[in-house]
Order: sequence, then C-alpha cells, then structure tokens
Amino acid sequence: MVISPAPAAGLSPASIPPSSTLPPLENIMMSRFMQIGKSRKLVHDALVSLKSNSFSAHNIGSNFALDTLGSKYRKSWLHLVHRTLEKAGPAFIKWGQWAATRPDLFESDLCNQLAKLHTKAPAHSFGYTKKTVEKAFGRKLSDIFEKFEEEPVASGSVAQVHRADLRFRYPDQQIRRVTVAVKVRHPGVGESIRRDFNIINAVAKISRYIPTLNWLRLDESVQQFAVFMMSQVDLAREAAHLSRFIYNFRRWKDVSFPKPLYPLVHPAVLVETYEYGESVAHYVDDLDGHDRIKSALAHIGTHALLKMLLVDNFVHADMHPGNILVRVVQPRNSNNTLLKSKPHVVFLDVGMTAELSSNDRVNLLEFFKAVARRDGRTAAEHTLKLSKQQNCPNPKAFVEEVEHAFSFWGTPEGDAVHPAECMHQLLEQVRRHKVNIDGNVCTVMVTTLVLENRSMIKGDKYP
Repeated sequence: MVISPAPAAGLSPASIPPSSTLPPLENIMMSRFMQIGKSRKLVHDALVSLKSNSFSAHNIGSNFALDTLGSKYRKSWLHLVHRTLEKAGPAFIKWGQWAATRPDLFESDLCNQLAKLHTKAPAHSFGYTKKTVEKAFGRKLSDIFEKFEEEPVASGSVAQVHRADLRFRYPDQQIRRVTVAVKVRHPGVGESIRRDFNIINAVAKISRYIPTLNWLRLDESVQQFAVFMMSQVDLAREAAHLSRFIYNFRRWKDVSFPKPLYPLVHPAVLVETYEYGESVAHYVDDLDGHDRIKSALAHIGTHALLKMLLVDNFVHADMHPGNILVRVVQPRNSNNTLLKSKPHVVFLDVGMTAELSSNDRVNLLEFFKAVARRDGRTAAEHTLKLSKQQNCPNPKAFVEEVEHAFSFWGTPEGDAVHPAECMHQLLEQVRRHKVNIDGNVCTVMVTTLVLENRSMIKGDKYP
C-alpha cells in the first residue's frame, strides 16, 4: 500500500482575516498575558506605557522598559517578556525565537533572553499519537511499527518525537527492524497558531501608522514570520528540506542529516531515521582539551556553512547546539580513540531555512570579507545594500560611526579580538541607526554568529 502525503495546510498572510474583524487588540493581548498569573501589575504597567507611545524609535523592546519601569526593573521586565511569550502559546514562542535572531531590530540583552525561550511543552497523550499516525497513513500502528515507545523522547511547542522500530522490507524481501524517530504534531497547534498570528498581524498593521515604529516595517517581518511558521508546522515541508540537504551533501563523509522515510511523510507526522550522537556542546563546552577534535569540528562547521551559502544557496537557519549532534568515528586498532578518531556532524530540525538572491549573496560575501579585514567603511557600505528598501535616515552618519568603531580593530590590541565581535558591534549600530536588513540576510548572519559562538566555525575563515 502506497501512502501519499496529504496536501499541506498552509498558513499565509492571505488567510488572515482583516484586523477590523478582530476583537479589540488590547483585550486580546491582556487576556493572553494574564495567563501567567503573576506580575499582573507589571504587565498592566508595561501595556499602559506601550499604549502611551512615549518612547523613541530605537527604544522598542529596550529603553522603553528602562524609561517607564526604571533601570532596576530591567531584568524583571526581560524575564516577564520571556515568561509572557512562553505562556502565550506556540506562535508567540516561535515569534520570540525568531525575534532573537534579529539583533538589527532589538537590543542584545532582549535577543539573548528570547534565545532562551524553552520549546518544551507538555506531551500529548499516546492515544492521540496513535490516532494521528493511523489517520495520516491509513494503517494500524502495529502494521507499520514492530515497536513503538509510548513515552516521547522529546516534546516541543509544535510536535513531539517518539522512538520506534519500523517494519522495513529490504530488496531481498527480508523484514528487518530499523530504529526511527516519529515526529507527531500536537493537537490544535494549527488553530492556536492561526489565532495568535491574528494578534501578531494586527500589531504589525497598527505599527504602520505609528511614526516611531514605521521604520521597523513589521508588516514585512510578519510576512517572513508566516513563512517561518509554515515551515515549522508542516512536517512534510521539513521532509522536503531534509531531502534537499541530503542531496546537496551526498558526497560528504563527515556531514549527514536524518533521512525522511517516504511514504511515511505527512504534514502532521514525519518518520525519519533515528540519529545517535552527543550534542556539539559536549565536545565544545564540556570536554577539556582534545583540541584536535575541536579543530576538526570547526573545520567541518566552516566548510558546511560555506557550502550552504555559496554553493547551494540553501542554509540551515536554526543551527543552535540542540540541533547539532556529533558522532566520533572509532578508528580501528587504536588505543587512544579520542586522539585518532574523526568527528561526524549530524544536523537536525531543518524546518527553518534561508535562500538569498544573487545580489544579496554578493553583498553578504563582501560584507564578511570586510569584517574579516576589519574594514569598517566597506562593511558599513555593504550593510546598507542588504535590503531592497533602505530607509536609514542618515547613511553617512552610520558609515562614519562604523568606520570609527572599526578603527580600533585595526590596532595591535584590536587584532586580538575575534571578527565576530565586530559583527556584534555593527549589528548594534544597525539597530540604533535604523538600517534595514532583509530578514533572510540577517538570518544567515545570525546563523554564522551562532556557529562561531560554539566554535563551530573559524573566525579567521569568514567567506
């Protein structure tokens, strides 16, 4: 029996009802925020302050809180934002994770706080998992799997993962067990995301009429976020991404991806090979010494990113440590396995990807080269080209400030500082000068920084 995936139920801006049909925005947001149950007065004060429009353009998400709540409440406010999004539902969690990748829009401490958003969610029942799998593939669970673990090995805001043994018939007609990961979407996620997306979309529309927020072009960001959410919710799309990455890296011996097992692919269920390994954080952060292993990981990470960006134009845009596994290939006839072993990297969860236009790729390449050379003026000039619609109010001042800041990096003291620090500082200046960077371009930049921060790329080997 051939099982064909059902058509994906997409989330698109066109499917969002007009804002006039929505309940008053403040009422919706207040009811969602009050789910936290604590710090109600703090939430109320924040919303009242937000409504007053008594903040400047660059203060969004940051100095606004400092001005209205006082500097001593800064950490409390950041924690409140984190908890609010965490409790508000999957769409808000995903929006927070997406916003964490936009240091060109939000201050670094807010981005760092949003990056910590937990994607863990209560697991749904095994009964629902069984029902969903059987409905998706039109067969009983026991007909597909030899063994199926009822307890999930992981549960996120969109789906949970079970380990199972698949009844797999090889070409020689022998049926052998194959251990697989079965990802099952949570009940009601699609409806919850559509409801919450209405709120996010309404806020973006309102922002167009607020002069201090108009430069953010939040409505365009929401369009990009809608595509991001589609990729996260539609597991059939993730399977397509996996297939594309597998093809792109088919000749690589030290990089791999989970293999989707067609026809067991559906928008609500994805069956893929179960990948073993340790988180890259174990080798980079926890393992003392063993520089050869760490150097090999940096080499693999650098060349994998360069291939995705420059050769394939298809970048895994969610490469945090939890999505990177490392397997150490044990050498034969060796007493010291760590000294002579070779690492193998497995990239997981490829729902979020980025593709760039040829013009963006050229400008981004020149930007990386300028950063590596500590050439502030050139880096700033190419940064201004990283958006199709550049609304920076004073490009000359931006270029001069970046050039002045980078002059330190050209000194003997500055040469000791990693080029990634130049990028962090430049993105801070981007935010303050209201320089527009297209979402996909910024995603690639942040992906580079994430890998660098985990020593998965070599800073002196920027493209």
